[in-house]
Amino acid sequence: MRIISGIARGTKLYTLDNNNTRPTLDRVKESLFSIIQDELKDAIVLDLFSGSGALALEAISRGAKKAILCDNSQKATEIINKNIIKTHFEKETYVICKDYKKCLQNIKEKIDVIFIDPPYEKNIAVEALKIIENNNILSKDGLIVLETDNLPREQEQISDLKKLYISDLRLYGRVKLIFLNYREG
Repeated sequence: MRIISGIARGTKLYTLDNNNTRPTLDRVKESLFSIIQDELKDAIVLDLFSGSGALALEAISRGAKKAILCDNSQKATEIINKNIIKTHFEKETYVICKDYKKCLQNIKEKIDVIFIDPPYEKNIAVEALKIIENNNILSKDGLIVLETDNLPREQEQISDLKKLYISDLRLYGRVKLIFLNYREG
């Protein structure tokens, strides 16, 4: 796994040596960042279920001004910190080793881009979206990117949210990227 573009382009990242994390494939990551590139300039990014930190670090490399990386695994946060040092993004990043619910409840600033890439089998993405919605974490023109498997469960449950809606959806084999924004009004 590596940083694809920007100031840290080509930097190889450390990954976890277990089956508990599932890194975003380079081809999916490349497509994702070409879609959201315009959203990243000077953005504040939150990478929930961060794993190795690859999404947040890619965002910083491409122009985001700050990234908050959250994972509840001590081993994951150790890898994240190693990757932060390797990319020289110590000043632009803040790492939280907590459960996603505690992390979201402690966010005090508006976030411009939120990456949600939870373990597929846990079915917790919609719960994270509800907390984001209830706590008004996303900035007015912000964007949420949810990575999930190609099953309809999240998509059906997202339609029940009051403030967020699906603005785009992309399929890459068994990976589904769901893009969400605030509803107008």
